Amino acid sequence: MQDTPLTASPLSNDDSLLLAVFLAAVVHVAILLGINFKAPQPPKINKSIEITLSHAPLKKAPKQAKYLAPDHQLGAGEDNQKPEPLKQSLPTPQTPPTPIAKVEPQKIPAPQQKKQTPQKILTQTNAPVKIATPIKPVDENIEEENTAERPKLTAEDLQQQIAQLGEKIRNTRPSTEQSKIKFVKSVSTHKYLAAQYVKDWEDKVERTGNLNYPTAASKSGASQTLTMDVGINADGSIYSMRIVRSSGNPALDEAAKHIVKMSAPFAELPVELLKEVNVLVVTRVWKFSDETGMTAR
Repeated sequence: MQDTPLTASPLSNDDSLLLAVFLAAVVHVAILLGINFKAPQPPKINKSIEITLSHAPLKKAPKQAKYLAPDHQLGAGEDNQKPEPLKQSLPTPQTPPTPIAKVEPQKIPAPQQKKQTPQKILTQTNAPVKIATPIKPVDENIEEENTAERPKLTAEDLQQQIAQLGEKIRNTRPSTEQSKIKFVKSVSTHKYLAAQYVKDWEDKVERTGNLNYPTAASKSGASQTLTMDVGINADGSIYSMRIVRSSGNPALDEAAKHIVKMSAPFAELPVELLKEVNVLVVTRVWKFSDETGMTAR
């Protein structure tokens, strides 16, 4: 008999697949075992710890003190050698606040009563004791000086003081009527009525002044001027007259006022103008000249 040679049988598809899976598993296991997984370590932080040494003072002082210290303290340890003092100065302990001692009110000693000298008083039975107080003599010279310093106030002086006080009150507190006193330039709503009224007023004053030309103006020869305010009431009567700038001649100033009085009463203020003013003040420059006569413009 002849021996038949052994031949390798071809691998089937299933066997080759199992072999490939086995090899892949071996490779993965080797890779996993060769790789080490470690968590990242946090960086080291150097932390410094502050240590404060506090010394607790003793109530009793040691028998033999070797060093000077603000408080009583005892050393500790078994070393017989003296420790070297620290080069670094330790912070001084805070001294506790000293308690405030209660201040007791001092007792004020009662004033010693002076020994009164016994007074001899004559008394009778069932009669009340009366002590007469000394009467101080009145100095007549002082009373005469006081009466001489006080001036005697007569009835005329009293009336004069009352009149002055009333005038001050009127000047400081103007009434409602005085609050509606306006100059011609201050009239706003009815300015045309005020202008026409003042024109008629000027014509009347000039006519009266030229008919009664003052002698004080004719004596001087040269022309003279003055400025005067004239207040006119609602009925045309004169409310006030005031020399704003004098001519330098008091007689001429009085003559100008006299001309205004002779020209009064003037025409009544227009009804529509009374809605705005109660007294209309006219300011004009009065000129006295031998050539042109008297003008108030």
